Amino acid sequence: MASPIVVEDRPAPLDATADPPAVFDGTTRLYTSYVCPFAQRVWITRNFKGLQEKIKLVPLDLGNRPDWYKEKVYPENKVPALEHNGKIIGESLDLIKYLDNTFEGASLYPEDHAKREFGDELLKYADTFYKTMYASLKGDPSKETPPVLDYLENALYKFDDGPFFLGQLSLVDIAYIPFMERFQIVLNEFFKFDVTAERPKLSAWIKELNKVDAYAQTKIDPKEIMEIFKKKFM
Repeated sequence: MASPIVVEDRPAPLDATADPPAVFDGTTRLYTSYVCPFAQRVWITRNFKGLQEKIKLVPLDLGNRPDWYKEKVYPENKVPALEHNGKIIGESLDLIKYLDNTFEGASLYPEDHAKREFGDELLKYADTFYKTMYASLKGDPSKETPPVLDYLENALYKFDDGPFFLGQLSLVDIAYIPFMERFQIVLNEFFKFDVTAERPKLSAWIKELNKVDAYAQTKIDPKEIMEIFKKKFM
């Protein structure tokens, strides 16, 4: 079960003119971007585990990011990154596992061996999924995306004790939903392609995730999604 709902105001993104926070002062910080799907994975995990008071959001303006972020925080100059216990940790899949294993709150990975094994397989497949979806924007998504979408549709039949990949909500769902959120909108708007057509499990999965407050609080305006994709890919 998710932690109690915490509604928080979104801090304004920091740009090149912003002063740096007091890095390594003992505060746990999640450096993020409201528009980045990788960072959204970690944001959702933080929310679901009820860590809003323990992990401070530090959003960045990626189009005009401050120099101090690369110089003082994370030399990779990417988001997400977590400042915790005097070190910086990056990479979104590593981070959602780190948050789940290190902090208190509802567990997001099952104890059941079969579910863990299948979950590991799905987490490995996440890269194939999003890379295929992004690549399809330069071609014909209606021809290039069905194999990866059907893979997810079939995966949702594996366990019948809930609407999510491993039955109950897990890190696997969190790994995929930020990308599905974007591609459902973009492919429908620009290519008139419905990712859920003839995929009832996938459609139900998206509807159920939209009911999860920890995720719903991280969503961005569909118009903003379309504008970002139009600039980058169209």
